[in-house]
Amino acid sequence: MCSSNRSLIGKTVLLTGANRGIGKEILHLFTREGATIIACLRKENADFSLFINDLATKYKVSITPLYFDLADEDNIKAALKTLIDQKIKIDVLINNAGIAMGALLQMTSQAKLKEVFQINFFSQVLITQYISKLMIKQNSGSIINMGSVAGLDNFAGYTAYGSSKAAIMFFTKTIAKELAPYNIRVNAIAPSLTDTNMALQMEDKATKEMISRSDLNRLGQPSEIAELALFLASDKSSFITGQIIRADGGM
Repeated sequence: MCSSNRSLIGKTVLLTGANRGIGKEILHLFTREGATIIACLRKENADFSLFINDLATKYKVSITPLYFDLADEDNIKAALKTLIDQKIKIDVLINNAGIAMGALLQMTSQAKLKEVFQINFFSQVLITQYISKLMIKQNSGSIINMGSVAGLDNFAGYTAYGSSKAAIMFFTKTIAKELAPYNIRVNAIAPSLTDTNMALQMEDKATKEMISRSDLNRLGQPSEIAELALFLASDKSSFITGQIIRADGGM
């Protein structure tokens, strides 16, 4: 791992899906870079509490857990209202949380389709509405949405997941135009299959097919996605907005 230049000192980051996979790697990297983190997850977890306490001590930063269920809009609103009431300055919002689903069209129920869209799109729009109000008042901010190549390329069996990711990436480009006058940048990362527990849930045949599509012929690593998120969160990307950046090993 490269040495840190503490590029996020003085910045507060709201990160959803902070307790696993790409989100946990982002949390680790951003604390190393000096960020104050509001780590969002669905419910309290003893192991995660120990993890963030160790990180906070090691890197001398503040990490505050914030619990809410993305399936419950009232729960989301109540949690975010606590931030607004405290007038906390949010410099970076990373909408990372999401769920995967693979099923052919005829096997995709309306209930499952709505569940995937609630977690991967509607909840993230709601969070962005709340946090962007804070950013507008401070006339600055960076919003990073986690998309997917599944929302850009066509894959059989990805009606629910791919459509939800396509929606969040279109949303990214739209609000980038709306928020640019307030010095708020909005970008999305579109990873291909990444080496996380989500990848382990796929059938071996499907995983091998996804890997074979990549010129680098391997899974992405969470650390590689986290490094891209760091760039978009930092002042090094100050002239980049409205972009969907693929991290796919060449597909």
